[in-house]
Amino acid sequence: MQHKQLFQASLIALAITGCSPAPESQQSTVAQQQQAQQQQSESQRLAEFFEQSFEQDLQRSPMYQSYLGLKWDYGKWDDISEQHNNETVTLLKERMAKLESFDLDQLSDQEKLSFKVYKTDVERKLANDKFRHHTYIMDQFRAWHTTVPSFLINIHSVKTLDDAEAYIERLNGVETLFNQVIDQLKIREELGVFPPKWSYDQMITAAENVVTGIPFAEMEKRSTIWEDINSKIAQLEVGETEKEDMLEQARTALITKVKPAYDKLIDELAHQQTLSPEGDGVWRLPDGDKWYQNRLRWFTTTDLNADEVHQIGLDNVERIHNQMREIMQQVEFDGNLSEFFEFMRTDEQFYYPATDEGRNRYLSEAKALIDTMEEKIPEYFGLLPQADMVVKRVEEFREKSAGKAFYQSPAKDGSRPGTYYANLYNMQDMPTYQMEALAYHEGIPGHHMQRAIAQELDGIPEFQKYVSFTAYTEGWGLYTEELAKDMGFYEDPYSDFGRLAMELWRACRLVVDTGIHAKKWSREEAIDYLIKNTPNPAGDATKAIERYIAMPGQATAYMIGKLKIMELRQWAMDELGEDFDYKGFHDEVLKDGPVPMTILESKIRNWVAEVKKA
Repeated sequence: MQHKQLFQASLIALAITGCSPAPESQQSTVAQQQQAQQQQSESQRLAEFFEQSFEQDLQRSPMYQSYLGLKWDYGKWDDISEQHNNETVTLLKERMAKLESFDLDQLSDQEKLSFKVYKTDVERKLANDKFRHHTYIMDQFRAWHTTVPSFLINIHSVKTLDDAEAYIERLNGVETLFNQVIDQLKIREELGVFPPKWSYDQMITAAENVVTGIPFAEMEKRSTIWEDINSKIAQLEVGETEKEDMLEQARTALITKVKPAYDKLIDELAHQQTLSPEGDGVWRLPDGDKWYQNRLRWFTTTDLNADEVHQIGLDNVERIHNQMREIMQQVEFDGNLSEFFEFMRTDEQFYYPATDEGRNRYLSEAKALIDTMEEKIPEYFGLLPQADMVVKRVEEFREKSAGKAFYQSPAKDGSRPGTYYANLYNMQDMPTYQMEALAYHEGIPGHHMQRAIAQELDGIPEFQKYVSFTAYTEGWGLYTEELAKDMGFYEDPYSDFGRLAMELWRACRLVVDTGIHAKKWSREEAIDYLIKNTPNPAGDATKAIERYIAMPGQATAYMIGKLKIMELRQWAMDELGEDFDYKGFHDEVLKDGPVPMTILESKIRNWVAEVKKA
């Protein structure tokens, strides 16, 4: 139709001018119109491609739908079967082929950026497929045995009877889901891919915790899921008969589907524990060295190898140790750095009691810190999130194996706020001197700012708001810990030490992650390194190392990403001098959603060039 209209317009122009050539200005106008129509057509094609692929991904993931607040397949779990995985790879290859059909010259700069982000994401996922079965389908840190209850509790809201029925449908579906998990475990068994022996005891204990209590056994305490479904159904505005019917269906599903599924999974884990080879790092797996390089590339979005990452870690550990010695002098501590670490690790003034009162005090003070920070945010950011944020304690069923703190994004429709989870299982792992930096990292201006803003952005495709580049996301979280220092926070020198302690933790991660997975360090060697080089307690160090073992390479993303953001900010400051603006820099970092470090660098360089022109 567009070509036909353009042809008719040309005929009219010829009729008016006879056989004489059109004036140059008219020729130029027609050419511009034609080019604009071509650009619009290519832009529309690309937008439709992005929209269709994002919609397709959503349709294939009921759990992703629920995370975004959608209820299309509200009673289903994701399909993790081998057939589904094969279909995913076929789909990705088809998308890569489709990308070749676009004429980049006809796209705007914003569209070219989206194109590059999309292509990079697909290329990374296809590169991962070579090591599809190297990823542990089960580990002690975060896997299906704890995902099921945490998802039901935190993501599956129940506002209507239909929602309750979907909850029960998901309970009944745990059997099929866990059968797929076991199938994946058996595939890895054939290939020789197992998490370390010690991790199985934690997985089994956590799984047993989920199916302990009422209605699985006559006990005083309700099981976690039973407690959750009871509280959610109790709030429904329906008759008591309907509520009782829903609860009876839930009870039946828990006893006849959930419990047998967990028992079967526990038996499989006990079997595989006997087969797991000695050692902790991925070097013990087939092609473990290649797998680890893949992990470093995936999480850092760089080409750094294990030796380079290890050295960056050592260099930054030394730098931060020297900055800590300055704080020792400031507080007039008499002793060396190791003695100062022991003081910070053991002095009662830095720890709240392991009581309900102590835990509630921690949560309320963490929220107060975020509220105070929020008041100053407009001075440093133009883009601000609309979504609310809450601070919650990690639930009891998973707190023993979960990390010390993490963030969960809000639902896009506003039905669920962003959540900063603090793990208060062992209060000795949560010193008050780290409270400030931890709150800024997980809350504001850290993950809540970055991830809530990304969801709320206009003018970019939906996929771009949720794409995963860990160095960007976690690098931003760590960057904001230091940004808070620039904003005038950490007035207490002990809190500033806490900021440095958390940065030191991330620097040490570069050393221990590469040590474990590339240099054959044992779990115990890595734990000892953290205890010796940081003020964190032994329990914190143990849990951290166990996490790094379960998720090879992931822990390296924080420091690598933060260093790059700081490097780019310093370069922009040097280039722009008095024209440098924090708001402009931060908005440029955040305004396109998550991106690889290479693309972030291009964005900042382009921003600096534009500021210079203005």
